[in-house]
Amino acid sequence: MQLKFLFSLLLSLALWAPAAYAAEAGAASPAGANKVASDAKPDRSPRVPTFSVNGDLAGDLQVFTTAYEDTFAGIGNELALGYLELVKANPGVDPWLPGEGTQITLPRMYVLPDSNRKGIVINLAEYRLYYFTENGVQVYPVGVGTEDNPSPLTNAKVTMPLESPAWYPPASIRAEYEASGDYLPRMIPPGPDNPLGTHALMLSEKGYLIHGTNKQFGVGMAVSHGCFRMYNEDISRFAYQVSKGTPVQVIREPVKVGVSAGEVWLEVHRPREDYTAEDREALWRETMAKVEAFQKQHPDTQVKRMAIEVAVDQADGIPRMIGEKLTQVAADENSEKTKPEEKSTSGQTLYF
Repeated sequence: MQLKFLFSLLLSLALWAPAAYAAEAGAASPAGANKVASDAKPDRSPRVPTFSVNGDLAGDLQVFTTAYEDTFAGIGNELALGYLELVKANPGVDPWLPGEGTQITLPRMYVLPDSNRKGIVINLAEYRLYYFTENGVQVYPVGVGTEDNPSPLTNAKVTMPLESPAWYPPASIRAEYEASGDYLPRMIPPGPDNPLGTHALMLSEKGYLIHGTNKQFGVGMAVSHGCFRMYNEDISRFAYQVSKGTPVQVIREPVKVGVSAGEVWLEVHRPREDYTAEDREALWRETMAKVEAFQKQHPDTQVKRMAIEVAVDQADGIPRMIGEKLTQVAADENSEKTKPEEKSTSGQTLYF
């Protein structure tokens, strides 16, 4: 009797074990994982912070410590920053091998563009898209048109969001491919080979989109035929935040001046990774014209020429305080008069 019971027990265990293994394998299989993923709702929250607007300033500079295998391109894709803005903000750091434990600056402080701060504002000169909401502003890196195929300066609107868009390349792009010996079909279906990426926003400016990309490198640079490229991780969420009819302003403003809490701030962007003498001279002239125009609009402000020179010499896209309101200066001087007199050891301050 005991032998019969033992035999039945062993037979039951033998029959149960394969079924249990199959259940475990099914739970860990791609099919099982896909079912779990399909049941979960996709994350539509913004991948970048929503900064409060303080006068003409928003955001703050942040620090990131790199790992050995990090590159600026990879960090940009992970943290929603452009390649060039990271390069300009971190002079002397190798963008392809920053090294283990290197601290780099994340340029998330902005002088806001001199534009209508509503909806979407794309500043070609800094390769950034600003999205103004009721709660503040979000800032995304974008790839823009090259010198041969520039993005249009325009006032447009969002007409339609697109999910898994197909690409119908225009005849001009097909001709470029043909001239180089390559063939480009009239339509490229959705998928990994589609240059529009996973999502897009169609604009009223005919032929232009804000879209994703099948290439990680190039966001935050002048690389496109005129459209505006975002990381797929950004556009896949951004496309569901923006409603039809949202205004889209495209500007080119390499020099930005603004006031926040009585302080005057300047942000200067060089056009390329290299900074030539010609580029510097052009930016200096534009900066002087912008500062003069700003002071005419704000006669109660005073600026320091030396601070302006530093901002133009660096042209790294990082805001710098270059002056303050005269009322603030007067208040500071009055507070100084209450203190015992001390002999000044500093040099003469130059104001412009």
